[in-house]
Amino acid sequence: MTVLLSIRDVSKEFSVNGRKVQALDGVSFDVLEGECLAIVGESGSGKSTIANIILGIYGASAGSLAFKGTELTAARTKDHRRAIQLVQQNPLSSLNPRRPVGASLRLALDVHGIGDKAGRAGRTEELLEEVGLPKEFRTRSPSALSGGQRQRVAIARALACQSELVVLDEPTSALDVLVQARVLRLLKALKDKRGLTYIFITHDLSVVRNIADRVAVFERGRLVEIGETEALFAGPRNSYTRRLIGAVPVVSHEEAALRDRIMENGNA
Repeated sequence: MTVLLSIRDVSKEFSVNGRKVQALDGVSFDVLEGECLAIVGESGSGKSTIANIILGIYGASAGSLAFKGTELTAARTKDHRRAIQLVQQNPLSSLNPRRPVGASLRLALDVHGIGDKAGRAGRTEELLEEVGLPKEFRTRSPSALSGGQRQRVAIARALACQSELVVLDEPTSALDVLVQARVLRLLKALKDKRGLTYIFITHDLSVVRNIADRVAVFERGRLVEIGETEALFAGPRNSYTRRLIGAVPVVSHEEAALRDRIMENGNA
């Protein structure tokens, strides 16, 4: 498979109360075109730091990043900002509460000059329908939507920019298990339809098997293990990975069966 994003020897230091804190230490890995790579680890493992460096929110203290063979510098080009998009854990933090949903989607189209002005209103309706929401939702405010609906709007906004790589930062952690399953199914369908590549940041391995092709495990700023999802779950080599897998919460049999059915065929 083609390498979409290459990360080599990336380190990041922060200054906290006059002392240096090593958030990342010599991290190297590739993200392959069309895959979903999950980055997992506990709080403080460095997974959010590497996500912010990929997005250009932080600059790396050392190392390099390349997107489609072109260096990703701290000062991102407009094309790179369009191609690499973020879906946050809490969509209310990324959606302006004073803007109707349609206006937020339209803003992304306006900023990146996608389509002509006359066609952008219709495009917002198409985006809503693509994520399973009625086009009438364009006039609603984010506060009038459920958590799952808001996350669908956030996904639509990321897709509005014709993105190629989407960083999903704990996108289902605030949702209950059934809504979570529906959102994961939507993400999988969009990935297949559009040929997207995902980086799925999470501390919760219970969702990883439903979405990820490969898993990268972070501990205290280091990448300690990376591999295909099923192989990693079946035979983790690192003791920290084994501990994470052993701590996966168990849902009831009824919830698990219903979640699996939703993932498989979309019923319920």
